[in-house]
Amino acid sequence: MTRVKGGKTALKGRRNTLKMVKGYRFGRHSKERQAYDAIVHAGAHAFTDRRDKKGLRRRNFNVRINAGVRPLGISYSKFIGALKKQNILLDRKVLSILANENPTTFERIVKKVA
Repeated sequence: MTRVKGGKTALKGRRNTLKMVKGYRFGRHSKERQAYDAIVHAGAHAFTDRRDKKGLRRRNFNVRINAGVRPLGISYSKFIGALKKQNILLDRKVLSILANENPTTFERIVKKVA
């Protein structure tokens, strides 16, 4: 059987790896093994952070709603509890947008609930 050299394929893989780490610091942007390790670690963090991002957004929504509700004399938890009791199905994202961009409408919702 004839010998097959993997020069083109290996070079292509090496180039792709080094393209992915463009802008990394130290040996990670130029050394193949360090670059590969950096890609693997970055991929793991990217995967978990995509899931963590959802929780961070929800926390930000809660902070905005609380900031909108406090001047109206009610706490965040009592407001959310009252919404659930009255079966008002507005999610936290919509409530935070209203509290931030349209305070008059948000105030009417709070008055209706409280």
